[in-house]
Amino acid sequence: MSLPTVNPTTTKSWEKLSQHFKAVKNIHMKDLFAQDKNRANKFTIKWDDFYVDFSKNRITEETLKYLLELADELKLKDAIKSQFSGEIINKTEGRAVLHTALRAPKDANFKVEGVNVMPEVYSVKQKIEAFTKQVVNGELKGFTGKAFTDVVNIGIGGSDLGPAMVVDSLQFYKNHLNTHFVSNVDGDHVNEVIKKLNPETTLFVIVSKTFTTQETLSNANTIKAWFLKSAKEEAIAKHFVAVSTNLKNVKEFGIDENNIFPMWDWVGGRFSLWSAVGLSISLAVGYKNFDSLLKGANKMDEHFKNEDFATNIPVLLALISIWYNNFFNAETEAIIPYSQYLNQFATYLQQGIMESNGKSVDRNGNPIDYQTGTIIWGEPGTNSQHAFFQLIHQGTKIIPADFIGFKESLHGNKDHQDKLISNFLAQTEALLNGKTEAEVIAENTPKNIIPFKVFQGNKPTNTIFINRLSPESLGKLIAMYEHKIFVQGIVWNIFSYDQFGVELGKQLASKILQEFNNTAKSEHDSSTQSLLSYYKNIS
Repeated sequence: MSLPTVNPTTTKSWEKLSQHFKAVKNIHMKDLFAQDKNRANKFTIKWDDFYVDFSKNRITEETLKYLLELADELKLKDAIKSQFSGEIINKTEGRAVLHTALRAPKDANFKVEGVNVMPEVYSVKQKIEAFTKQVVNGELKGFTGKAFTDVVNIGIGGSDLGPAMVVDSLQFYKNHLNTHFVSNVDGDHVNEVIKKLNPETTLFVIVSKTFTTQETLSNANTIKAWFLKSAKEEAIAKHFVAVSTNLKNVKEFGIDENNIFPMWDWVGGRFSLWSAVGLSISLAVGYKNFDSLLKGANKMDEHFKNEDFATNIPVLLALISIWYNNFFNAETEAIIPYSQYLNQFATYLQQGIMESNGKSVDRNGNPIDYQTGTIIWGEPGTNSQHAFFQLIHQGTKIIPADFIGFKESLHGNKDHQDKLISNFLAQTEALLNGKTEAEVIAENTPKNIIPFKVFQGNKPTNTIFINRLSPESLGKLIAMYEHKIFVQGIVWNIFSYDQFGVELGKQLASKILQEFNNTAKSEHDSSTQSLLSYYKNIS
């Protein structure tokens, strides 16, 4: 079985959606609610501790019917089976896509080239657990016999964004260890981090599958040189660990072979926080909480794999997103979590969604003449209400938004939580209803100001209400978006798991760096050549 290779715009269901769009594109959601008093219940899914209300969307039951027909016509069910069975669905790189195996129970069966990978997965999990306990309990010590107080994760892309987001999101559950993240090759970044650290009590986790990534190795070597000002070479083995597949390079760096945590080709970087890439998560919040994160993701995996599409949260969110992207021509989506803990969540999803589905060639290798990946952005509410919400409310663009909220406050301050959730609920209501001219006049607004205070409303939102921010609920939430990415990639007939667009800039940067070192000379356009000369003259 292989993934379908059908241009979605050639299907019967797409044609139905196109005709249907013409009939409903100008309908106001207020009218839909007025016509059907049961609309909210019809368009809400209650699953586990999630309450997902998608009723405030510019859709009807007929819209959903055609979107679900599209999923069936493009054989989404078969595609899901292909992914979970370990088939090589990342065709361009010849790899399976099995991050779901990393959070599956021990007795699960996930095969890559006919071999069940679960024993290997659990071997690494046991190693993460043992190492975490030793560091957290102070059993592992630095070169002067002191327990570790700080952990520095050195990585970039998926080796940084996922762990950094989760550690930030779960800081309520953090232990005594201080966790830092170094990613950017900007030397000011790494130096700002290390100036706060004591080399005697700091553990460094280098995360690089190939152990050749320029940014990560540059930062690792800078930190190593700083460390060796205080310690001897043999102390590196006590203070540095690696998550990598390149044993040779890791050992040459000076890292003890016992402190190497393996990665696998069938886990893409932006889906890797569930693997040993999440070691810094485990160290920050303890292995038990890390394991709860994995179990939450597995619950969403099972829901996605087994639930009927009509009540399948990731499937419906993906199809509704396609409805806006491909029919309303909405190019962006906002992610608005009403929790300061999820401050990095939209940034994390930018990589997951835009690196996966930012493609313009289909699975047949042909150029695409329809829109694919959406642009993702957002910030926590209520901060965002005082920043960019003006554009969502009264701007000229249609910007579908996901509102994510939690019923319970972790610190238990009910006064603050009531104010937070009142804003959370009020904003989606305001985006739905807007404010009519009659309502503005009734407020005794001066005549010349009336047009400026009218809100059209009819702005679409999904409301994802979760009982409490816990490691398990965060795992479910992240996995929900992962599966949304997958569904959209299947419908758009693209390969979601390669990222060749990332490579070109890296290749050119390598050539330019050689020119800085006077070891090569390349041809450039006149703009790049002028900029290069300007930099060389002042550096």
